[in-house]
Order: sequence, then C-alpha cells, then structure tokens
Amino acid sequence: MPSEFELIARHFTRGTTHTTLGVGDDGALITPAPGQELVISTDMLVEGTHFLPDTDAEDLGWKTLAVNISDVAAMGARPRWATLAAVLPAPTSDWIEAFARGFFACADEFGIDLIGGDTTRGPRAFCVTILGEVAAGHALRRSGAGVGDDIWVSGQPGRAALGLAHLQGRTVLAEPRRAGCVAALQRPQPRVALGLALQGLATAAIDVSDGLLADLGHILTASRVAASVQVAVPSAPTLERDAWLSGGDDYELVFAAPPSCRSAIDTLAGRLQLALTRIGTVEAGSVGAIDLRDAEGNPLVIRRRGYDHFPSTDT
Repeated sequence: MPSEFELIARHFTRGTTHTTLGVGDDGALITPAPGQELVISTDMLVEGTHFLPDTDAEDLGWKTLAVNISDVAAMGARPRWATLAAVLPAPTSDWIEAFARGFFACADEFGIDLIGGDTTRGPRAFCVTILGEVAAGHALRRSGAGVGDDIWVSGQPGRAALGLAHLQGRTVLAEPRRAGCVAALQRPQPRVALGLALQGLATAAIDVSDGLLADLGHILTASRVAASVQVAVPSAPTLERDAWLSGGDDYELVFAAPPSCRSAIDTLAGRLQLALTRIGTVEAGSVGAIDLRDAEGNPLVIRRRGYDHFPSTDT
C-alpha cells in the first residue's frame, strides 16, 4: 500500500496550464484574468449517501469533479481550478489509479487544473473545492427571477434517479434505457456551455442536484416569488413521476428567462444539441410556492420536492 505522500505524488501530481503554483507547496497560487470574478463552491461525496460502495472507481473519479463543475456552470462561469480532499480506507494502487484516471479525464474535458488537496484514512469520502471565472457583474444568481419569466430545464430530468433505482433493484430498465440512465447517474455531464451561453438571457439559474422541484424552490425563495409548473408526467404517484420531479443527481440546469428570450433559447438548444424545455412561469404569490399540474392541467400532489440530508421532523 502506498504512503500518503507516494499516493499524492504518483496519482495526483501533474502539470498545470493556467496556474502560477500548483500541487506540492503549502498552498497554490492562482491569478484570475483581468476583469473576472472568482466563483467558489465546495461539494462532498460520501459513500453510502452519494454513491454506492461498489461504484466503479473511474466513474466515481469523474463524478466527484463533475458535480462540482455543475455548480460553476449554474452561475454562468468557466471552471478553472480545483482542490481534492480524499478520505480513504486502506487504498489499493489499482483503485486509486482508476479514480484518478476518471477525475483527470473530467478535468481535461473542462480545462481544470488540480491545485491542491489532502488525504486521510477513514470511511470513503471526497470533497472538492472548485474555482471558476466569470466577467465581473455577470454571474447568474438564484435571486434574479421576476414575475412573468419563463421557467426552463435542460436535458432529461429523472434519468439519474431511475438509474439508481435500477442499481438498487427497485425497478428494472431495459436496454438501451438502462445504459443511458446509469450513465446519467455515474457520469453526469455538467452544462458549462449552457451556463456560459445563458449570460444575458437567464435571470436566475441553479443546477438540479437534489430534485427539480426542490432546486426550483431555491430560486423562488431567493427571488421572493412563486411559480406555476406544468409537466407531462402521470398524475398518480409512480417511480418515473417522482424521479422526474424530485429525483435529483441529474446536474441539469433550471433557469428563468423573460418570454422575449424564447426564440434565442430555442436557437441555443439547437446549437448545443441539448433539449431546453419550458415548464412553467414565475408568478407573484407565497414565496417558494409551486402550483404543480400535469399536462392536462390537473393538480399534482407530490410527497416531497427532493432530497434533504437533514429533513425536518416537525409535524
């Protein structure tokens, strides 16, 4: 078994492309481009909570970085630097090598330098802090949605939750759907290009990590508004309905934009070859409230909006 320092040197030390001083010192040195603000976010993945114990190491390496990139994408920023803290049981070189391969494949895909981190022994968990750049004053926030704005979502929400349900034996998906849903869970694709393109179009944005309704609720609360949402899902509770509305782990983007931007957003969907679906409208009303209806306009009642690590026990 490699020592801590051998592990870092062998698997997590590599050249950088836009960093003054990277891994190997007490701290990193970075220089943001002129006129840019830094976007900084931290996310943690814990075995048994965020990933299954038998998750492929290379897939887990990709996902560990990808879910953090998604936060930067949701703010319309370009990811640039990351640190990685890893808690590992007695690590095997093969497992670490595969994890690092997936992590750096994601880093290379999105132009990110790994600039530091830490390792320690314990139950498996990973924590990434990511830094991105955005032109000063142009970051997308949760708090900008206005009454009358359209509500949009990218991609196909619910696929990751269905992939997890399949792996846990709660449903059986046939091919090729099984492969697509499991890939959505294990190898999420951060919507960086979409986030960058939404500057000047979207008034507010967030990524779908805890569930479509839960994350939309964060926009509504921050913007002090309500919403009506109409979606083509079954009225009766089903696994597929709940996955679409509250499954989470998709890392798609939910965003608000004025109706005047509809044509530009449709054009953007074609350019990115990414589905962008208008699902509702921002309204005045009780802050955070969502009037949820099916495709026929019938009210939908859903037990929970999304995942919460510390759900309320109040009655």
